Amino acid sequence: MSVIVKGKDISYSYDFGNSAYALRNVDLSIAKGEFVYILGCNGSGKSTLVRHLNALLKLQHGALSVAGFDVANENDMWQLRRICGMVFQNPDNQFVSSVVEEDIAFGLENYEVPRTEIPAKVNAALQIVDMAGYEKRAPNSLSGGQKQRIALAGVFALDPEIIIFDEATAMLDPEGRREVLAMMRKLHDVGKTIIAITHYIEEAVHADSVILMHEGAAIASGKPQDILTDVQLLKQAEIMPPMPVRVYYDLLSLGIRLSSCPLTDEELAEKVCALRSKI
Repeated sequence: MSVIVKGKDISYSYDFGNSAYALRNVDLSIAKGEFVYILGCNGSGKSTLVRHLNALLKLQHGALSVAGFDVANENDMWQLRRICGMVFQNPDNQFVSSVVEEDIAFGLENYEVPRTEIPAKVNAALQIVDMAGYEKRAPNSLSGGQKQRIALAGVFALDPEIIIFDEATAMLDPEGRREVLAMMRKLHDVGKTIIAITHYIEEAVHADSVILMHEGAAIASGKPQDILTDVQLLKQAEIMPPMPVRVYYDLLSLGIRLSSCPLTDEELAEKVCALRSKI
């Protein structure tokens, strides 16, 4: 699998030259088509890192390339922002129109897509996020999950290679979160590279890989099974392990050993049932 994001020794300070760094010597490698979660508590540097990918933040130190483009080259800024679409925490901040179809068309017009092609692209984007039929609705009349899906449609209409979800489920109720997580998986299934940042560790269990951040540093990366079951590593990052992992270690402390450490509720139930069948 080819590498689409490659970073080396990335450091960043919001007060450039100050000793307080939001990012400290971060190395980054993401494969094309990968589903990656970046985990960390508040202030760990997650958002600061991903906002370098489409040049929302200017690279201060280190090297970073995205789809072969050097993010330090200001001439490539608009191309980077089309390659890397971003869905933010509050969808209301992304809307520029009071009508759904006009809002999605806005980005296409900015990138000078021929007007004759825009209606078809708007319709296709609404289809992919399961919001066909909402073209004439006002964004402020929608639920939180629906708003986030419309914001995603506006990003998807530009056909980016990478879609970044910057805490995109943080303001949603459980149903809205499920809707957006389902959209992430659907976009990954059609070949998009997905980069999601969150402090909800349960969201990351089905990712291809996880990057764990703490105090501006990437302290670990790897498969969810390796990262999210390492309770000492998660403690260092100030993150609570997933509930099935906590149950596994609680049982272990009582002398009850499951066959392996589960990551999901389904895996936990399966292993507990298997254990009971042996009693």
